[in-house]
Amino acid sequence: MQARLAACTACHGEQGRAGADGYYPRLAGKPRDYLYHQLLNFRDGRRQYQPMAHLLRDLPDAYLRDIATWFSDQHPPYPAPTATSTDAAQLARGNQLVLRGDTARKLPACSACHGAALSGVLPAIPGLLGLPRDYIGAQIGSWQSGLRHAAAPDCMADIARRLEPADIAAVAAWLSAQPVPRGIPPLGDAGPAQSSGAVPAGTLVAADSGYRPAPAGSLTLPVQCGSQENVQ
Repeated sequence: MQARLAACTACHGEQGRAGADGYYPRLAGKPRDYLYHQLLNFRDGRRQYQPMAHLLRDLPDAYLRDIATWFSDQHPPYPAPTATSTDAAQLARGNQLVLRGDTARKLPACSACHGAALSGVLPAIPGLLGLPRDYIGAQIGSWQSGLRHAAAPDCMADIARRLEPADIAAVAAWLSAQPVPRGIPPLGDAGPAQSSGAVPAGTLVAADSGYRPAPAGSLTLPVQCGSQENVQ
């Protein structure tokens, strides 16, 4: 297995804890089926990034599932959020979109699918905390532009296309400012976690204190997603 993982950890870090520059996301602790689906998507061309496509070309499904299982079982510490100069209005907008959505624009809250704690939901919905601001914004942009796809109906692509650039910036700013796993501010409280100084930037936060995906079947999705079950 270690030989299989060498190409992964070279970019995504030891145990898949994330690359040092924030460009390569954390793999550790993500739901197994989510990781497996992403490997399939890179291999089969639904998600565009040539280095990944090259690495995964011709690899069988079972091989990729083994890799996904290994990373899903890893739980190294998370770094605390880095300091940000984001203004309060942008954070308030991000808080609203993440936790309440925007019904007038038919935008469901991120938490409606990714769980109340934003920790993801088994078997295949990822958590949203512990990711760099630029990475979050880039992924939403990839859904918008068609560089990233999922099984039809592609719910994330549909949602992303309804977002304005300011919305994406606000969501990325707010999510990346939240510590793991100290919880989510109450609805309406946009106060960024870093403003309290409780978790200095760069501090490692133990990953075994509750930030894990919610159980399968613990919520019903508000939209149709081709890669998920139990939708309305």
